[in-house]
Amino acid sequence: MNTLIIFYDARCGLCSRFRRWMLEQAAYVRLHFLPYDSPQALRLCPDLPSLRADQEIVVMGDDGSLWQGAGAWVTCLWALCEFREWSLRLASPALQPIARKVVHWISTNRITLSRLLRLRSDDHIKRQITDVTCDTGACSL
Repeated sequence: MNTLIIFYDARCGLCSRFRRWMLEQAAYVRLHFLPYDSPQALRLCPDLPSLRADQEIVVMGDDGSLWQGAGAWVTCLWALCEFREWSLRLASPALQPIARKVVHWISTNRITLSRLLRLRSDDHIKRQITDVTCDTGACSL
């Protein structure tokens, strides 16, 4: 596997921060992020709506393999040089049920967590950048 496509919620601050964090990490494979509801995402994976990509992260390998929820998170960690060992631990029979519960809780509460932590979504940042005004010759956000 050479590339992971991570379908994420671009309107979620926590999801967007996770995307930026992953892109800052050294990775064993290429990471490509797409908003789950973008036309490109739906072309690449027409099953996204039935996979509940609006509720939990979905990851697709370049071989067509799909992971969702806790499996997707573990796969994301597996891709990162500093976190591959952790991914193997979390995928073990002993920790897998805990990982599943934690990921489900985070996914269910991601919007509330984003608000509490004041995390801005990619969509919010994009809107701010495109809302620049330059009436006086000095541009401001």
